[in-house]
Amino acid sequence: QVQLVESGGRLVQAGGSLRVSCAASGGTFTLYGMGWFRQAPGKEREFVAGINWTGGTTTYADSVKGRFTISRDNAKNTLYLQMNRLKPEDTAVYYCARSYTNGWSRKSDEYAYWGQGTQVTVSS
Repeated sequence: QVQLVESGGRLVQAGGSLRVSCAASGGTFTLYGMGWFRQAPGKEREFVAGINWTGGTTTYADSVKGRFTISRDNAKNTLYLQMNRLKPEDTAVYYCARSYTNGWSRKSDEYAYWGQGTQVTVSS
């Protein structure tokens, strides 16, 4: 059974940096694209970043482009999201997800498995 477990979320000041992680188990992590999504209170879940199975191709939401970096370590079955120059509007629960395919997608319904989320709070 595939499990995704996020960690690393915490309270951080605006302008600061944070890295969240997603540990995968129970499946062949290396064969699938992965994504990060987030959901703020009262808002719909939104795409943040995606990465293909090799890590060679990535994509970002416009709101985080240039500030966030998605990466993966296939030897450790772990996905990362490095977040720099954080803003209060980045406050949300961050979820990692595994795609149905070896690529990434901006659509949440194209992801088969989801983690439980990790809370990131950015204070102004």
